[in-house]
Amino acid sequence: MGRPAGGTRRGAWPGASPGPPLPWRAVDVRGVVGAVGRILIAAGTLVLLFVAYQLWGTGLAEARSQDRLRDQFEAVLEDAGVPLAPVSPRTTVPPAAAPPPAPEGDAVAILRIPRLGVDKTVVEGVKLGDLKRGPGHYPATPLPGQPGNAAVAGHRTTYGAPFYNLDELETGDEILVTTRQGRFRYEVTESKVVSPSEVSVLDPTTDNRLTLTTCHPRFSASKRLVVVAALAGDVTPAPAPEPAEPSEPDGRRPPIARPAVDPAGLSGEAAANGPAVIWGFVAALVAAATWAAARFWRRWPAYLIGTPVFLVVLFVFFENFSRLLPANF
Repeated sequence: MGRPAGGTRRGAWPGASPGPPLPWRAVDVRGVVGAVGRILIAAGTLVLLFVAYQLWGTGLAEARSQDRLRDQFEAVLEDAGVPLAPVSPRTTVPPAAAPPPAPEGDAVAILRIPRLGVDKTVVEGVKLGDLKRGPGHYPATPLPGQPGNAAVAGHRTTYGAPFYNLDELETGDEILVTTRQGRFRYEVTESKVVSPSEVSVLDPTTDNRLTLTTCHPRFSASKRLVVVAALAGDVTPAPAPEPAEPSEPDGRRPPIARPAVDPAGLSGEAAANGPAVIWGFVAALVAAATWAAARFWRRWPAYLIGTPVFLVVLFVFFENFSRLLPANF
């Protein structure tokens, strides 16, 4: 039997239509799976970059801030007559008069925890911008060395993680604090885990103590770790009280007002998410523009130009996105 006329496919009947192409549904499924795979790879890469930024990038920023703060505060201590040379942990200096309240973000103390190897400059304030620079003193509490409950918050896993091993402190461990009023030694008496809203740990007390707070467990913000230490030695003068308010008409004295604890409780500042959304959108636009340039222009020149721009925008996005985490995370 001869070859079918008209160039019909081998094995096909004369006059039969050509066989159908590859089913379009199979082509679409492969394309969708490939696109989903690329999206997941990109998302995983972004997550890894964010983790690297949190663990190492924030630490570099905190180290630079600590260097500047230490130089500035040591100059203040020298002017106040507080010795800077290393001395015995049990050595103290005569207490000085209480300094005026420091602006938020300024250095107010040097915190040393020998057991953990912690040696950090403490700033005034526990908002996100303050704790990026180092451990922060709760403004609603007295300074270390003064009567009452002095409280300090610190990061557990980011920005230098000064309180990373805070859970390893045991009863009797020393915590050394130097302020403009002198050197003070505390001894750990208690360690406990509370909810983020348990602000009673910052309440005034009749004893003289230091309270340290941080997130718990590591890499989580579900709880707060609180370490309490008692002052070993004499207290230093507290700031002079404000003039008393006049009595009520019925002879009762008005309640004593004290600074309010931040509404965010033991989590520091609750940041707005607007900047994170904006910079995330800008990062997506830069990534899309780079991809389009590589596809319709030239591949490697597009990546060489777009990648540095994308990384800079991504860094700014990470800076703002990290504000959504608790300040002492």
